[in-house]
Amino acid sequence: MSTRVSGIFEVTLSPQAPDAGSADAVPSRMLIDKQFRGDLDATSKGQMLAAMTEVKGSAGYVAIEKVTGALQGRRGTFVLQHSGSMNRGAPALVVSVVPDSGTEELVGLSGTMMIDVTDGKHLYTFDYTLGV
Repeated sequence: MSTRVSGIFEVTLSPQAPDAGSADAVPSRMLIDKQFRGDLDATSKGQMLAAMTEVKGSAGYVAIEKVTGALQGRRGTFVLQHSGSMNRGAPALVVSVVPDSGTEELVGLSGTMMIDVTDGKHLYTFDYTLGV
């Protein structure tokens, strides 16, 4: 049986220079820094690759971030994997825990996270199970 938790987070994206010898910035690369609050009290650091298209509202991104902190009081780390796209403004996003990435009191963690941005605030809902 899964548990659902929620909260808010702040995110800072830091664009990185294109790789040496690259004629353009496709894909673009960014560093991710997050602060989660609520049932997940944690920070994360990660990297994102993204590509915009010439069609307004169409793009894609992938990201990996390592989360460090406490999930409902259980301390440890885990890794989130993102796969997102925008198809002419219609979003699709999957954020899931990388299998066997949980440490300490989060060993055996699995789950998916939903992200919503409302009125400029970043909200998360995390459905997870904890077991081996």
